[in-house]
Amino acid sequence: MNFSLFSVVFFLVFSLLSIPCLAEGVEAAIPFKPLDLTQHWAGYFALIVFALAYILAMTEEVTELKKSKPMVFAASLIWIFIASVYVNGGMSEQAGLAFRASLEGYAELFLFIMVSMTYLNAMEDRGVFNSLRVWLLSKNFSYRQLFWITGFQSFFISSGCNNLTTALLMGSVILAMGKDCPRFVTLSCINVVVASNAGGSFSPFGDITTLLVWQKGVVPFADFFSLLVPAIVNFVIPAAIMHFFIPKERPDALIETQVMQRGGWVIIFLFVLTIITSACFENFLKLPPAAGMMLGLTYLKFFSYYLQKTRSSQQFSVRTDLVDSIIDYSDPMAHSEHAHEGYNANAKERPFDIFQKVANLEWDTLLFFYGVMVAVGGLSFMGYLTVASQHLYGSIDPTIANILVGVASAFVDNGTIMLSVLTMAPNISQGQWLLVTLTAGVGGSMLAVGSAAGVGLMGQAKGIYTFTSHLKWTPAIALGYAGSIAAHFLINGRYF
Repeated sequence: MNFSLFSVVFFLVFSLLSIPCLAEGVEAAIPFKPLDLTQHWAGYFALIVFALAYILAMTEEVTELKKSKPMVFAASLIWIFIASVYVNGGMSEQAGLAFRASLEGYAELFLFIMVSMTYLNAMEDRGVFNSLRVWLLSKNFSYRQLFWITGFQSFFISSGCNNLTTALLMGSVILAMGKDCPRFVTLSCINVVVASNAGGSFSPFGDITTLLVWQKGVVPFADFFSLLVPAIVNFVIPAAIMHFFIPKERPDALIETQVMQRGGWVIIFLFVLTIITSACFENFLKLPPAAGMMLGLTYLKFFSYYLQKTRSSQQFSVRTDLVDSIIDYSDPMAHSEHAHEGYNANAKERPFDIFQKVANLEWDTLLFFYGVMVAVGGLSFMGYLTVASQHLYGSIDPTIANILVGVASAFVDNGTIMLSVLTMAPNISQGQWLLVTLTAGVGGSMLAVGSAAGVGLMGQAKGIYTFTSHLKWTPAIALGYAGSIAAHFLINGRYF
């Protein structure tokens, strides 16, 4: 991963102004006024620790240090600083109350993401994603057709799945089809990154930014979909420009067949039902969306029990070289080499264990969010909310501020930025809340390192899709960014 000096400097400045902003949410949950530690040694040390930890997390591809490790360590140190000050001041219980308030917010997010990831792992186990990949590889589409197909599929799949999973799935198709055309791979990877980030920006459960906004309750569930057209504009404008640079040739078709394993379609249905359940919990019962997701997890648990109990008498025509393997999207041709080996009619389906799917979650990502949310909560509890609010929403027009938030998300994790904005709780219209949701979600597309989708594809398509190759198309992506903002003001003017 290639980071410029400007990126690091920008991150440090933005951290000082807008990252530490959870104080308001914490203050609402505790019965006392926190101490102002913005001029205290603990506050200064906490800012330094957080900045260093975040830089380590950003440079994970270079250092090979998992991003959760420095962030969880930083969160622990920050709360040690806070607790030390409060204990010395004779307020030993207050720090614990504040920490629990921050932890509650993370717990809701954790449960929501845990259920979503479990369903995605289950669908991968049943061959849902691989069946889609093989279908695309077998249709002999042209490079330009595949460019748009993978783009639109990334857009709509990411509205229900996270952008990283979507990007890796489409990346495997792109690498397999474009093995003889590096330019197609480069431009298609850029297209997938933009489409994945745009697709997640109009769905309440499509991205960490929209999920945070939905759980906070500042935007109703149905109103998120008013961002659909601006999100499409954000994706289509740069794609239309890149289209003319895609070769017109048609790659050789790959002959391979992949049968989705038993239960695949049912799991897709249960995942949709789980999302509906979560929305109903929030809209009709006024319960946190995480509560609905946990109920949805039981759907999958009971279905897992059914699959286990009925497995012994079932036999299917399944590729023997895929029965006991896990699809590696970083090596999309790994299974294609054996296409000629055919099928084994006596091969049994792969056993399905729901708790194994939970164990295989992206724990590094989940713990990273713990570190970020708890650390930001601690920094904000120290008293940086007022400073951040005055700089970002006190003296700057909200529209300009929200556009700058989107630009900043190309350098700093968009979930962290959105968390900061939410806990500033600026007095802005719902149209402005939708605007910042859009900009924070799609702004990360302007740099390859601005989103998990970009970082994942850089690792998957090493040497072909790089930081520099993405940067060359940043002006086109920025044009789409501006177009999406204009479309939002044009279409959603009633919200302002």
